Parts: sequence; C-alpha cells; structure tokens
Amino acid sequence: MSLTVKFVLLPVLVGQAMLTRKRLPRLPEPQGERHGVTGKGPLLRVLIAGDSSAAGVGVVSQREALAGQLSERLAEGCAARVDWRLVARSGLNTAQTLELLRRENPPSADLAVVVTGVNDVIDQVPSHRAVSAREAIANHLRNAQGVRHVVFAPLPPIHHLPGVPQPLRWVAGTDARRHNAALKRWVATRDDVSSVDMEDLTLNRGVLAVDGFHPGEPVYRYCASAIAQHIATAVWPHIPKDASP
Repeated sequence: MSLTVKFVLLPVLVGQAMLTRKRLPRLPEPQGERHGVTGKGPLLRVLIAGDSSAAGVGVVSQREALAGQLSERLAEGCAARVDWRLVARSGLNTAQTLELLRRENPPSADLAVVVTGVNDVIDQVPSHRAVSAREAIANHLRNAQGVRHVVFAPLPPIHHLPGVPQPLRWVAGTDARRHNAALKRWVATRDDVSSVDMEDLTLNRGVLAVDGFHPGEPVYRYCASAIAQHIATAVWPHIPKDASP
C-alpha cells in the first residue's frame, strides 16, 4: 500500500480507530498465577512477556491463556521441568514492553518468549522502530536476566479480525505484514533471537474472544503449540542443560 493511499484514508482511519477503541468491550486480564513450575527433567526457565495476548486477554484463566498452555507444551515437548513467569500488560507496544521489563526486573531465565506488535500497528509505530525496540528487548534480557535466546511471536493476520472495520482492517493488516517482514529480516542477522512461523493461523469469530479482536482459547492453543514446537526443535537443543541451577 502506498503512502499516498494511506494519507488519503488517514481521516477515515483515525476516526475508525477512535470509534473501535470505544466500541470494543474492555476485557480483563485472566485470573490465575503468573508464575509456576510444571513437568519433569532438566530445568528450563522461561520468561513470557508482552501485551494483552501475552497476558491472556480473551479467556477466563491463565490455564487457558498463552502462558499456561505454553508451559505445559514445553514441559512435554522439551522433556523438561519448566519454571515459567509471565510479565505482561494489556495495551503495551514493544517499546513499552521493554519499560515494563525494566521496572519488573524478573528473575534470570534461560529463554524468553515475547509477544508484541499489534499495538505498534495501532499506534502507527514504523516497522524499523518496532524492530529497534525488539533489539533493545533482546539485549536487555541477555544482559539483565541472562537469557540465552529470545523467541518473538509474529503479528497475527489483523486483516481477518472481525472486530476491526474496513478500511482500517485492511490497512492494519498490510502494516502487520510489513512489520512481520521486518522482523524476519532482523532475526536472520542474529543467532540469539528467532521468530515463529504462524503463517497458517486463521482468525474468525469462532476462535476469537467476544470482542472479535483478542484471541480465544483455540488461538492461544494454536500459538502455544507453534511456539513450543519451535523451541523444542530449534532452541532448547542448543541451550546447555547444565546452565540452570
């Protein structure tokens, strides 16, 4: 999409964005523990960080959300004792996620899973700035928490979200694809970060929360499985098993 087209549509997009924010119900973050241990085997310390999708907005409990489902699948797929911790808050973009991590200063971890990006698109953060914020997160986690590898989730297909009206949905979806392309280019330059392939993820009202915007349990299940498989096959085998106490 050209900048000219986006500029022409700007008044409509701004109005739709404001109305959408007011119209969508404010769903709470799910109840449940944000730290736990599951499974048996070598210790795998996992930090999950990010926005509302990381926090689990759209379901009732953390067991149904990303953190709960991911920890169980990691324990099984990695044959490990997974010590997981969630540091996330609804509404954060990538740069704000870094600020949250700095404030919370979570314990050391072997690897981190970062779920951000949708709010970068909503806030009209350029893709190169979003990548710079991800790089800052990766560097911070390595230096402050001793994280050996950071896994970044891609942006979902926003152009499929029924809770977002047209043409805002189309424009946001185009922006999301551009952000994902920038993310892929960046992770290819480092061996301590990676992104997960979720290109076959489809979204509709049957798998989303009641607002037609946030994930429902089926989406969290899909994402947890994809991330766990990526970690079990491409990340965990390269993390020294004697590195954790």
